[in-house]
Amino acid sequence: MTYGYQGRILRADLSLGRITIEEPDEDFYRAYVGGRGLVSFYLFKEVPRGADPLGPDNRLIFAGGPLSGISAPGVARTSVGAKSPLTGGYGDAEAGGHWGPKLARAGYDAIVIAGRAEQPVYLRVTDEAVEIRSAEDLWGLEIHETQEAIRAEIGDPELTAAMIGPASERRVRFACIGLGLHNYAGRSGLGAVMGAKNLKAVAVNGRLKPDVADPEEIKALAAWMARNCRSLAPLHSEWGTAGFVKLLDAAGGLPTRNFMAGSFDGAEAISGQNMARTIVRDRWGCYACPIRCKQVVEVEDEGLSVGRLYGGPEYETIGSFGSNLGIDDIRVVAKANEICDRNTLDTISTGMMIAGAMECAEKGLLPPELTVGLDLRFGSARGALDLLDRIVHRTGLGDVLAEGPKGVAEQLGPEAAACFLHVKGQPLPLHEPRWKAGMGVGFTLSPTGADHMHNIHDSVYASRDLPTFAPARSMGILEPLESTALGPAKARLWVYMTLARSLNNSLLTCFFTLYSLNQMAGLVRAATGWNTSSWELVKASERALNLARCFNAREGFTSADDLLPERFFEPARGGALDGRTLDRTDWLATRDLAYDMLGWDRHTAAPLPWKLYELGLDWVADELERGNPQDRDGGA
Repeated sequence: MTYGYQGRILRADLSLGRITIEEPDEDFYRAYVGGRGLVSFYLFKEVPRGADPLGPDNRLIFAGGPLSGISAPGVARTSVGAKSPLTGGYGDAEAGGHWGPKLARAGYDAIVIAGRAEQPVYLRVTDEAVEIRSAEDLWGLEIHETQEAIRAEIGDPELTAAMIGPASERRVRFACIGLGLHNYAGRSGLGAVMGAKNLKAVAVNGRLKPDVADPEEIKALAAWMARNCRSLAPLHSEWGTAGFVKLLDAAGGLPTRNFMAGSFDGAEAISGQNMARTIVRDRWGCYACPIRCKQVVEVEDEGLSVGRLYGGPEYETIGSFGSNLGIDDIRVVAKANEICDRNTLDTISTGMMIAGAMECAEKGLLPPELTVGLDLRFGSARGALDLLDRIVHRTGLGDVLAEGPKGVAEQLGPEAAACFLHVKGQPLPLHEPRWKAGMGVGFTLSPTGADHMHNIHDSVYASRDLPTFAPARSMGILEPLESTALGPAKARLWVYMTLARSLNNSLLTCFFTLYSLNQMAGLVRAATGWNTSSWELVKASERALNLARCFNAREGFTSADDLLPERFFEPARGGALDGRTLDRTDWLATRDLAYDMLGWDRHTAAPLPWKLYELGLDWVADELERGNPQDRDGGA
């Protein structure tokens, strides 16, 4: 490769202790681009049908893209993927920070990790060498201690590690991976995969400057975004994602008491504005980004201390450990965030599992021997932190919850399982489908299970006056739609905007910088020298989404897995959404119409052969036909 990409994929087989390098051609990169495109390709190509997510046949993939390593706002993200131990299907997550740019500057576009080491190891990756080193002395350490120990051992204080803490080592199925101390590949249970491979960290530092085709155009686009990003994302610039708490509460979209309600009496106390007044001490940002949306907090109260090492809670954590548990103390939320971060637990899934346990306790559905010493009433800060500790250490009820919603169903039965809200086994993020109805459809259509990062947020398309409506117009969506609307127009909005939004996960651009499609195509042209267009890039995004869905189809997923929890077909209690429910008939009709628009079978939920041929995925269609000889052209 000449421009943009490094032209090298690093491969590590931990079972054999072997390092190799692939050098794909330009056509490969144009087809799969980066991020989710690379992850979905390698997972479908190399992970055998029925492979154990925690076994050596799984792959753990870290992927960059054509913009990784360039100095521009909002291009610092990394995609991480594997077969998910939480869902048993396709898994991926993204994180920002500095790790991704350092991997690109080490000379690699991605790392594909196979096998399982006999003893704990870590990978050291630089522009000069790659080596597998012993991590036996690091096993059991929290991630700050891990990164500092590796830096000291190697003698490089600038090194950044993608690493796991004790919860990932214990294979909690919703454990995550920290890329440094402020950014986490949170969803899909990828930390458990890393722990199962006996891989403690991937430590990177590169100093190669990316070679781009048109550096002046890169500078111009970067300068434009630097001048405008704060006005495009004013709340993020001021309070980070925590700034949305009060807005969502007023709309009835702040999940409360395990999504039973959408408004919370304590919303002001856990808002970003109150954080800024009380516990925020600094702000932190990703590589080359002036937004600095990460809040750095500190709490020095007697009996409850939180240090600055791990930053502070963002919106999803505030929702999961605050309103959804009925807790109105931002210090407690910050403490829960710190515990999850240092042990590498996904804050969304962890808070949701605790919320399910609290509802079960309220309904008398938990065996008494599992609740000894626990106060599991909604609003109990002590109970939430005690149960969080048990999840980290996999003891008692914490060990049951550590298996995720599917494991809970096996151990506690269907009545208790109904309290753990999930899609495909992945707990819901903190967004209310009875308000954001299209997002609720997207929760079910997402290949990873419920996810908000490759989905639409209906509220941003509800008015022409919103700056976020402009991207919809550029995709041909000319009329705004109410957040609660369902039907053909909402299905079309979801399909168009999800394909555009999913492009962020292949190019690894940040949602907060709001590059237009034309600007993203301009960045790729300037980086690579290709004569690319927004059409080519959106089709690459669609190719990645379909590959991920095909992975799930091969694992036996069908439309029966694309369903919302019953909670959302029940009325919300109190607040702006009081009495609001989803209409099941309208919701299913909208989902099924989205299948049709995407070229997916209504019964199997798999992409139809014609769609795969249209996307140039003939090899995938052939593989699915060999494994699924039944007719997939129908659907009802």
